Amino acid sequence: MATIKLCKAADVSPGNSLRIEPENLPPLAVFNVEGEFYVINDTCSHGDASLCDGEIEDGEVECPWHNAKFCIKTGKALTFPAVEPQQTYKTAVIDGEVCIDI
Repeated sequence: MATIKLCKAADVSPGNSLRIEPENLPPLAVFNVEGEFYVINDTCSHGDASLCDGEIEDGEVECPWHNAKFCIKTGKALTFPAVEPQQTYKTAVIDGEVCIDI
């Protein structure tokens, strides 16, 4: 398993997200939910919208195109039209950097 640094934790304030485009991976969304960091695939499983452009509330992100909602912690599709979950990544903050294991 490899650990990849995505961004500085300070770059993602609570209640916000940041789109990251790491090499050899799909675009990722880094979320800060009440000081806890979560990383999921950024492109909505229903369309090509960036989830980082969506509204974040109560641990969920709403797709800006068709209003599908996903659980930020689990990636689960919560509302139609999305039915496929988002890929999630094991996330840790190491020396102030948000990192994932792949």
